[in-house]
Amino acid sequence: MKAVQNDNQPDRHEEAALWCISLAEGELPPGEREAFDRWMQDDRNAAAFQAVVRTWETADSAAHLPEAIGMRSAALESYRTVHRRRWARRPGTRFGGARSWWAGGIAAALLLAVTSLFMLGHSARPYQTDVGERRVALLDDRSKLSLDADSLVEVDMTDKQRELTLVRGRARFDVAKDPLRPFTVVVGDKMVVATGTSFSVEMIGKELRVLLYHGRVSVLDRGDPAHARKELQMEPGQEMIAPIGARAKPTLVSFDPERSASWETGQLSFGDEPLALAAARMNRYSDRKLVLGDAKVAGVRVNGVFTAGDTAAFVEGVTRMNPVRAEYAAGQITLKTVP
Repeated sequence: MKAVQNDNQPDRHEEAALWCISLAEGELPPGEREAFDRWMQDDRNAAAFQAVVRTWETADSAAHLPEAIGMRSAALESYRTVHRRRWARRPGTRFGGARSWWAGGIAAALLLAVTSLFMLGHSARPYQTDVGERRVALLDDRSKLSLDADSLVEVDMTDKQRELTLVRGRARFDVAKDPLRPFTVVVGDKMVVATGTSFSVEMIGKELRVLLYHGRVSVLDRGDPAHARKELQMEPGQEMIAPIGARAKPTLVSFDPERSASWETGQLSFGDEPLALAAARMNRYSDRKLVLGDAKVAGVRVNGVFTAGDTAAFVEGVTRMNPVRAEYAAGQITLKTVP
């Protein structure tokens, strides 16, 4: 298991901090609300925003420190000053002219204050697997983390909470019981809450999939801080499918536990699943990526069990059983429907 540095771009947390403070100031105007929603469509932006929000909300543990009080106050005051000047110059924009107004000392003070507060409260440890690699890790609380290939999870353990963030890929969590410390997994604008249970969480495209093996979990929609959280209770044997970053009702379906957990033993099992989903899962195990050449081919149904990483066998099976052809090029295989 690898512990790696955060792979976000340097200014990603800066923008996340600005959005966090802006939302803390009150309801966003319609134009800014739309800009925020667009910005959150990027999974990396959503992860950065959730990290900054967690730091801002949980800074109470350091609230008694004079430096924490000063940094938070300075951040808010600097933001208000910059906010007033920005609107006086360019109404209706937020980041379009960012580099011009970031150049001043006020912006520097804002960045320093929020970044310092972020560093004061943030202690997450990232775990990552490479393409084609699977790993199992025992966490500090004795919970077990199983990572699929090409996946990244950030783990933040404190004496009050166990908070994890799935940045990409898929992971299974076998949670050690500790009622006094909630176990949460954040994925974009969704949060899965459990105590002692076993479940998996997967990001696939713009979609979240949660499978519950044992126990009970709740899924919260926290994409809009201005509205109350929406909670969904899951029962063992249920799979929840929901779009990330969109206000749509999630779908609950039953699943085959043995088939769904096959990736943990190096097999990828598909039961009448769309090619778009199957290809995305196969791509976690190979540097030679499968690419969908047209919209129709994405919906082709895939059945069968394949060895993880054996892209050639997967392509052969799909093209033999369906009206699909493969075009080979350096670094990728494009799948297209047969005319």
